[in-house]
Formats: sequence, C-alpha cells, structure tokens
Amino acid sequence: MSGSDIFSIVGSALAAQNARMGAIASNLANANSITPPGAAPYRAHEVVFAAAPVAGMDGAASADMGVQVAGTVQSNAPPVQKYDPGSPYANAKGYVTGSNVSQVNEMVDLIDSSSSYSASVAVLQQASRIDQQMLASFQVAP
Repeated sequence: MSGSDIFSIVGSALAAQNARMGAIASNLANANSITPPGAAPYRAHEVVFAAAPVAGMDGAASADMGVQVAGTVQSNAPPVQKYDPGSPYANAKGYVTGSNVSQVNEMVDLIDSSSSYSASVAVLQQASRIDQQMLASFQVAP
C-alpha cells in the first residue's frame, strides 16, 4: 500500500458512512409516518457495504480494498399497528399502520456511523501529518 492509497481507502469509508447517515436521516424523518388502509407503509432503509478495490493516484485500480455502497435494502421488520379508531387512516378494526422505523435503533446506528466517520477523519489527518513530516525531513537546512 502506498501512502496515497490510504487517502483513497479513507475517502471510500467516508463516502460509505455519508450514505449510511443519509439513509438514517430519511428513516428518522419517516419514523412516525402513517398510511391509509391498503397502502404500503414506509419501510426503514438499510445501507449494504461491500469491499471494493480503490483507485490509486494514477487512476488504476490497486490491490488495496476500500468500502463501497453495494445498495440499500428495506427492513423486513413488520409495520407498526396502533389502535386509533378516530384516525381517518384507521382500518375497519380501528388500527392505523405506521412505518417500521425504530427510532432507538436508528439513533444507535447514527452514533455508530458518526463514530466511524470521526475515526476515518482522524486517520486522514494522521496520514496527512505523516506526509508533511516526511516532506519536512527532506528539506535542507539553510
């Protein structure tokens, strides 16, 4: 692994966590959504990561592996059924169908994603400091 590959690897990790945080934000925005009878409720989206070769400084793929977003899948958790016979969205039995988003799980995922993002930024900063120190060591003193 060359020194420049670390920037590509960390960059791929940052992009992946950014996509994950976007999905979490969408899930939290729809956490309390309800749907009329017969319509499909909002289902939480989960981002799937996969290992992928990263491009080197010359643009060619290297042997080093980074992270890519392989796609998103919808959670298979059942939708929430809440008894609310006064709602215009209630079915014949008085139940309203809501999204399957768990706000607690989403907040845990957000903390995890944020921590991963911060750790990647710290690695990027350290790699930059090492590069600067290495360049400084080659400078000739006057």
